Amino acid sequence: MGDPLERLGSESAAVLESSMKEELCMEIDPPFKENLATAEDWRKALNKVVPAVVVLRTTACRAFDTESAGASYATGFVVDKQRGIILTNRHVVKTGPVVAEAMFVDREEIPVYPIYRDPVHDFGFFRYDPGAIQFLSYEEIPLAPEAACVGLEIRVVGNDSGEKVSILAGTLARLDRDAPHYKKDGYNDFNTFYLQAASGTKGGSSGSPVIDWQGRAVALNAGSKSSSASAFFLPLERVVRALRFLQKGRDSYTDKWEAVAIPRGTLQVTFLHKGFDETRRLGLRSETEQLVRHASPLGETGMLVVDSVVPGGPAQNLLEPGDVLVRMNGDVITQFLKMETLFDDNVDQKIELQIERGGTPLTVDLVVQDLHSITPDYFLEVSGAVIHPLSYQQARNFRFNCGLVYVTEPGYMLFRAGVPRHAIIKKFAGEDISRLEDLISVLSKLSRGARVPLEYISYMDRHRRKSVLVTVDRHEWYAPPQKYIRDDSSGLWAVKPALPPNSPLLHSRMNYVEHGLANHPVPTDAGEATLMEHMHLDMNQELTDGVTSMETSYEHVAEGPHCQDDSDFGTKKRRVEGDSPSDSSVIADYSLHGPREEKLEDSSNLENAVLSDYQGEVVAAANFSEAERVIEPTLVMFEVHVPPSCMLDGVHSQHFFGTGVIVYHSQNMGLVAVDKNTVAISVSDVMLSFAAFPIEIPGEVVFLHPVHNYALVAYDPSALGAGASVVRAAELISEPALRRGDSVYLVGLSRSLQATSRKSVVTNPCAALNIGSADCPRYRATNMEVIELDTDFGSTFSGVLTDEHGRVQAIWGSFSTQLKYGSSLEDHQFVRGIPVYTISQVLDKIISDANGPPLLINGVKRPMPLVRILEVELYPTLLSKARSFGLNDEWIQALVKKDPIRRQVLRVKGCLAGSKAENLLEQGDMILAIKKEPVTCFRDIEDACQALDQSDDNDGRLNITIFRQGREIELLVGTDVRDGNGTTRVINWCGCIVQDPHPAVRALGFLPEEGHGVYVARWCHGSPVHRYGLYALQWILEINGKPTPDLDAFVDVTKKLEDGEFVRVRMVHLNGKPRVLTLKQDLHYWPTWEIRFDPDTAMWRRKTIKALDSGIM
Repeated sequence: MGDPLERLGSESAAVLESSMKEELCMEIDPPFKENLATAEDWRKALNKVVPAVVVLRTTACRAFDTESAGASYATGFVVDKQRGIILTNRHVVKTGPVVAEAMFVDREEIPVYPIYRDPVHDFGFFRYDPGAIQFLSYEEIPLAPEAACVGLEIRVVGNDSGEKVSILAGTLARLDRDAPHYKKDGYNDFNTFYLQAASGTKGGSSGSPVIDWQGRAVALNAGSKSSSASAFFLPLERVVRALRFLQKGRDSYTDKWEAVAIPRGTLQVTFLHKGFDETRRLGLRSETEQLVRHASPLGETGMLVVDSVVPGGPAQNLLEPGDVLVRMNGDVITQFLKMETLFDDNVDQKIELQIERGGTPLTVDLVVQDLHSITPDYFLEVSGAVIHPLSYQQARNFRFNCGLVYVTEPGYMLFRAGVPRHAIIKKFAGEDISRLEDLISVLSKLSRGARVPLEYISYMDRHRRKSVLVTVDRHEWYAPPQKYIRDDSSGLWAVKPALPPNSPLLHSRMNYVEHGLANHPVPTDAGEATLMEHMHLDMNQELTDGVTSMETSYEHVAEGPHCQDDSDFGTKKRRVEGDSPSDSSVIADYSLHGPREEKLEDSSNLENAVLSDYQGEVVAAANFSEAERVIEPTLVMFEVHVPPSCMLDGVHSQHFFGTGVIVYHSQNMGLVAVDKNTVAISVSDVMLSFAAFPIEIPGEVVFLHPVHNYALVAYDPSALGAGASVVRAAELISEPALRRGDSVYLVGLSRSLQATSRKSVVTNPCAALNIGSADCPRYRATNMEVIELDTDFGSTFSGVLTDEHGRVQAIWGSFSTQLKYGSSLEDHQFVRGIPVYTISQVLDKIISDANGPPLLINGVKRPMPLVRILEVELYPTLLSKARSFGLNDEWIQALVKKDPIRRQVLRVKGCLAGSKAENLLEQGDMILAIKKEPVTCFRDIEDACQALDQSDDNDGRLNITIFRQGREIELLVGTDVRDGNGTTRVINWCGCIVQDPHPAVRALGFLPEEGHGVYVARWCHGSPVHRYGLYALQWILEINGKPTPDLDAFVDVTKKLEDGEFVRVRMVHLNGKPRVLTLKQDLHYWPTWEIRFDPDTAMWRRKTIKALDSGIM
C-alpha cells in the first residue's frame, strides 16, 4: 500500500499526494507532569477561548505562486485584541491577492486584511478593526509554545467546514515530526519540526488554536493525514517572534497600519533531522558524534543533514545533499529553531558552517540571504495569464533558480500556444527572458495579432526546451496587461498598467499584412501540428479573465482546479501537452510592431518557387481519385480557440478542430463552410490551414445559422500570397437531392493536410435528428434531416460528400450530444451528412448583397442575410402512429401523396420560449399543411418561411393547419427573423458571465415571467460570485429590488453599485426554482466590464463599465 496522504486543513485544500514515509520513533519521551485538569477546568478554558476564535472566509482572487484561485473556509484566532491581530495559517492568508472576512461566534462579520505571511512556515496574520466588534465580549488567546510536551492533553478549537464551532480533543504524541509533505508542485513547510496528535481535524480547521487546559495556545493546527485521525501542528516559537515585530511596528504608527519588516534569512538549503544511526551511515565520525551529544541538550537523538540545495542560492557548489551540519558560527546546531534564529539575526552577513561530508570535516563561509527578496510580491496579468518571478517555494520544488519568469496560470494566449502551468519562460520573440521585466519589454513592442516564438522549460522535462508560437490576442478579449504589486499597508494589491502608453498592444489596430519570421525564426523542433486529432482538451487548466477558471456548474466547487469530467469519449477536443505545440510550423506572421523593409522581388520569387514545387507534388500524386483531385484545393482545416472570458451559449470546450470547405473565393473575400461543432460561437479565434497551399491564416466568423449545423467563416485571400491562385471554391449541387443507394465520395483531410477519399453508399438521405438537451444548454441540431452512409468512418473524420466529379452534395459534419454513462452525462460526437441546399441559399444572399445588417469583411461592408424561421422544435411521427392518434384517412392519403418515401407527419415537441409561436402551438400538435399545402418534412416549413420574405402582403405569419386532440384547427402562427451573428454582447459582473438567454436556453420552453431577466452562463474561480454562490444556469431577475429584464437594464443597475457594497440578488434557476442571495461587490479585483462585437470594425471591443479607480466609463 502507498503511504497515507496528508492534506492542508482548509476546506478547499485537495487531498494531495505525499511521498514522505513515517519514521520510527524509538526514543523514550521524557516524563511529563500529570494532567490534573478536570472537566470544569476545560469548560472554563473553552468559555474563554471560543469567543476569540473566528471563521475566516477567504477568496483568493488570483492564482499566485503555490495557491490556486478559489474560495474557502478556515479558522483563525485573536492574538492581540488591542491592535486587532488574528493568527492563522500561511495557506489561509495566501501569498497572492486575497479578500477575507472574519465571523465571530456571535455572527458579527468584519473584513480582515493580510499583514504578514511567512515565506516558509505555515503561519500568517490578518488585521482587523477592534472597534468594529460592537456586541461580543472576548479576550485574546495567549501564545505559550514552551507548554507543548508529549502527553499533553489538548483541544483543537475551530470550525468544521464553515460550521459555527468545532472542538476536538487529542493528546500530543510527538514534538519532532518532520514537516508534512503536501504536494510536489505546491506549498510545503520545511526546516522545522511539527507536533503530532491523534485528533481528526477536517476541512475548515486550518488555523485553529491548539489549546491546553489553561486556555493557552501551544501550537497552530496546519494539516492532517487523510487516512488516519492524525493532525499536524506548527510550533509557535517563530510565530511569537513575528508577532512581536508586528506589535512593535504597529505601535510606531498611530494613524494606520504600515508594512512591517520582519527579518528572515536563508541559505536556500533544506535540512532534515536525521537520527545518529543514519548520520553514522553518512560517514559521521565517532568523535564528532561524541562532541555533539555532549554539547546538545539531554535526549538529543540526531543532527541536521542537508537534503537539497536550490540552484543559484548562496550554498550552491558549497553544500551538498548528505552533508551533516556540526556547527554554525562555532555553536553546535542540532535543532531547526536555533539554526533559523541564527539565520534571521544575520541577514546579509557572512556565517561559518562546519560540516562533515562522508567523514571529511569541511568549513564553508556563506552569506545569509534576505528571504523576502526571493519571495515575489508582484505579478503580471496578460490575457488571463499570471506570470511572476519564481518563488523560493517553487524553486525548491522544481530545482530551478529563484527569480526566473514563472507561469502560475497560462491564461488564454499562452494556453492557446500550448504553454502549461509551472512553465519557465526562457525566450520570447527571439529575446532571452531572465526577468519579468524582460518579458514586459518584449510585450510592449508587439502589436495585436502578432505571432512570435516562445521557448520554455518545465520541471517535468527540465532538460529540453519546448518551442511554441504565441499569437497575441487580435481582439480585446482581456484587459491590457497589468501589473499587480502587494501593499501590506492596505492589504490590497495595487494595480497599474504594465506597458507604456505608446505600446502598439494598447491600440486596437490589427495587422493583416503577412510577414516572414526572418527576425524570429521558428525552431526546427517546433514540430508538426496534429491538426486532424479530435482529442480531449485538458480542462483542469484554470483559465479565465483574471486567471481563474470558468464554470457552468451551479453546485459549489471548492478552491482548486474545477471539477469537470475529463473522461469524455470521442469529444471534439484536443489535449494540449507540454511538449506538443499547437501551431503549425508554416504560418502567416503578424510579427513585432515596427517598420520593416520587404524585398518584394525575392519574396515573390520564393513564393513562386514554393508554389511550383507544391503544384508538382500534387500532380505527382498518382493515387488520387478524380473527386480527391478536384476537391482538395477547396478543403480547409480549422483550429478554433474560445477565450475563457467569453465562453458563451453553453459552449462545451475551449479548443476545436474540424474540416471545412471553401464555398466562395474571389479577390476580395473567401468563405468557408464548417459544422457548428467546430465553430460553435462567433466569439472565437479561428485559424485556417489550406490543403491547397502550406499556409495558416486567421479567419473571422461571419454567419452562424440559427437552425442548421453550419457556420460561414471569412478569410482574406490577399493573405494567401501566391497560394491565392491555387485555392478555389467548391462547386455545390443541391439538386437533385441524394437518394438511397446513391454512390458518394467522402473526402476529408488527413493529419498531414492531404486529401483522403472513401467511396460509400447512401443508406438514408433523410434521417431526422433527435438530440436531447445537454445538462448545460448549448447548440443542438434540431429540425434537421441528415444523410447516413453504409459505412461507419468513425466520429472524428469530417469533410464533404461529393459525386464522382468532385461536386459537393453535402458537408460531412460533426454533431455534439451527450450520452448517459452510469449516473453522469458525457460529451459525445458523431458525424452525418448536411445537405448543401441551405448553405447555397444563404451564400446566394451574401453574394447578391441581400437586405440585412451590414458587416465589415476584409475592409468592405457587406449586408448579411436574415433568416426567417418558425421557432418550434418538431419531430417526425410515422403515419401509422398518427392514425392511432385519430388522424383521418383523408389527411393520411394526402400526406402519402405528397411524400411517398417518408410517410410521416411532423409533430410539435415544443416552442422556444419568447417566440411568436409560443402559446399558439402546443406539444403534440400535428402540422398537416401550410396554406392548404401538405407538409411532410422540415424543408417544407423552411420553404414556407422563405416564401413569406418574398411576399409583400403578409405580416410574417403562416396559415397552418394542425391536428390537435382529434380536431383539425386553422391557426395563424407568427415567425421570427434571426441574424447569423450569434451572441454579440457579454457582461462580466462580480466574476459571472452574463448574456441574453440564447436559443438553446429558450428551447427548454421556459423563461421567467418577471421580464425574463439576464442569463448567467459562467462563473469564475476566486470571484465574489464564487465566494457567495451565484453560479451558472440561472437568470438574474432583480438586483436590490430593481428589475433587470435585459442587459441594458442590468448595466444601468449595476453601474450604480459601489465597491464593497452588499447586493441582494433575486434569481431563478433553469429548473424554475427561485432563490435570493446576497454578495459583496469587489471592484478592485473584479471590475464590471463588457465585450461587444462592433460590426463596423469587425472587432470585439472591451469596455469597462465600472472599476474602483476609474468609475463609470
